[in-house]
Amino acid sequence: MAKKLFVRGIDWKATQQEFYELFAELGPVREAVIITEAGGRSKGFGFVTYENDADADAAVEQFDGYQFLTRVINVAEAQSKPAANDNFAPHRSAA
Repeated sequence: MAKKLFVRGIDWKATQQEFYELFAELGPVREAVIITEAGGRSKGFGFVTYENDADADAAVEQFDGYQFLTRVINVAEAQSKPAANDNFAPHRSAA
């Protein structure tokens, strides 16, 4: 089972490769991506998906509060975003 992590506080100058290599130290990474704006500038956060949950748990333990380049990163398990219509309640008439 794959587990996705949310990473914030990423150095603005960090490359995708540096980001990937940091997390790959602990095990096989399926995906590691820094989120960028349309112009390519980092938004300072990203996601890492590990092949197995044990490696993801180890990454949270080891890298939450870790200084990566010039900034301290925060790492936690990513939370699912609710679907756009999860809060939709049909209108009921007072008939």
